[in-house]
Amino acid sequence: MTKSELIERLAARQTHLMHKDVELAVKLVLDQISMALARDDRVEIRGFGSFALHHRPARVGRNPKTGEAVSIPPKRVPHFKPGKEMRERVNASTAMPDPAPVPAPTELPL
Repeated sequence: MTKSELIERLAARQTHLMHKDVELAVKLVLDQISMALARDDRVEIRGFGSFALHHRPARVGRNPKTGEAVSIPPKRVPHFKPGKEMRERVNASTAMPDPAPVPAPTELPL
């Protein structure tokens, strides 16, 4: 699923929200996760999973074409670890259908 598809699905389920508001919310959440990782912070979303950086040390690699040794600098790589609920949902034997749309606050029964 792409970011655009995620926005479309959320907008379809949350009919009381404008499409541009859903798009902005998704963008802001992803931006905050990216900025936290850039600061080397861990991001944990209970029931979903956690995002953290793995630090890869410098190493010597090989150019596959020439066999020449190539110095590869150290780098930080984003890593996602799914939470327990996510693992259970993914490993469930039957696929779960999309939940029904959530009614707008004005449509909630009293």
